[in-house]
Amino acid sequence: MGSLVRQQAAGATALVALLGALALTVGLGAGGWTAGLAYAVGLWALLAGAARKAGARSLGPADHVTLARAILIGGVTALVADHPIGGAPLGVLVPLASVALALDAVDGQVARRTGTSSALGARFDMESDAFLILVLSILAGATFGYWVLAIGLMRYAFVAAAWVLPWLNGELPPSRARKTVAALQGVLLVAAVSHLLPAVAGLGVVVLALVLLVWSFGRDVGWLRRAAVAAAAPPPPPAPRPTCVVRPRSALHRSHHLATRNP
Repeated sequence: MGSLVRQQAAGATALVALLGALALTVGLGAGGWTAGLAYAVGLWALLAGAARKAGARSLGPADHVTLARAILIGGVTALVADHPIGGAPLGVLVPLASVALALDAVDGQVARRTGTSSALGARFDMESDAFLILVLSILAGATFGYWVLAIGLMRYAFVAAAWVLPWLNGELPPSRARKTVAALQGVLLVAAVSHLLPAVAGLGVVVLALVLLVWSFGRDVGWLRRAAVAAAAPPPPPAPRPTCVVRPRSALHRSHHLATRNP
């Protein structure tokens, strides 16, 4: 695990350096530093635990891209935590979040081209996406109302529900629609909080993101429920085996006799 520890240490150092750069440029108060450092500790612990569970001794090429994304997400987290009721420096925050979203398309390509796809990388990527959406929904909530938090909390609510309803842990089939909706969440939230759109348009964008997410989760929950019901149903009874009818020997002789007499 030595290589992994060194990689994690390099990532933590890069994150602290990013926090320092933000403090020098746009300012970062105690709330931002606290959130940023807590994020760094949590990232270290979760990544170490996931790597231990997967038996990974180091990060692959695609994981390094995801780690870079995670560092940028830490900067976004610090800026949002430093301005919990709005007023975050969007001139810095929006580019950080946009680059993190853009890199989401890069790590998958790197994993496929290098043949280094792994369960650890997929989990790391998914958790990074989910946390960025949560942070962006908090930022959007300061402008549009904290009902927007439903977007960021929906995935975590799904995970919590799976503790009570184990059938939610079933494996879902691949879905391009699910991937598209997940990718759109960050894009739509960044567009809404950038203030580049009129207020009504920004609200519409956030509502669209929530509607798409509810549809996607509802679709997956319905599929998992049907799969669970089908798995729990008793197997159908076996089909009856065909029986062979044995005609009496006298009948066989009689039919042969009639067949020879009739032209």
